[in-house]
Amino acid sequence: MLLLLGWIGVGCSTAEGDGEVHSDRLFIDGCWNGSYDLKPSFFAANPYRDTMLIRIQRGEDIEELSDGLIVMVNNVDGIREGLLDTPIEVGLPSGVQPVGTPIRPLEEPLVSLSLYLHQTCHEQNGSLHAVEGTITFSDLFSGDPNEPNGDDRLTEARFDATFVDPRDATADGSYPAGRVSRVTGWFRFFFQRGQPAQPFP
Repeated sequence: MLLLLGWIGVGCSTAEGDGEVHSDRLFIDGCWNGSYDLKPSFFAANPYRDTMLIRIQRGEDIEELSDGLIVMVNNVDGIREGLLDTPIEVGLPSGVQPVGTPIRPLEEPLVSLSLYLHQTCHEQNGSLHAVEGTITFSDLFSGDPNEPNGDDRLTEARFDATFVDPRDATADGSYPAGRVSRVTGWFRFFFQRGQPAQPFP
């Protein structure tokens, strides 16, 4: 069982962009065990205060029916001011805690990554979370929906991380070797304010 902290649901603004999300061997129990390419065609950013949720996805359908990558960025200003072109360690969000494992500190990582295969694995839990690795931003959108400067609307990053289903954690917090997946990728897009990418209640 996972304890998840929900994201406040608001629509993401879409943008044209480019990117890649690839694994030589992606493992999702009962669904996938082999090479995987997301081939993203949809790029969206949702700024909220000093955080930003970035969604890289194949197709424009709702998340629950799609394959994609979520990048949750905390302390946008701090990253823009002092950590561009610097590898940033990724980790589990504080709200993701496998039952029965040692309780972790609740401090949020600067960046967390989640990979979802809800289209490919529609009959299973198709979500994985990054537990280690890095992401390097060369540019990061300012978070201002009315940003007039084109350069400050650009987000560009590369990542290399290990993804798992946190429910596979052993008693000491480690993960069986056959259930971890190395995923690499990059993305580049300009924020464009417009209609929300998906409706929320």
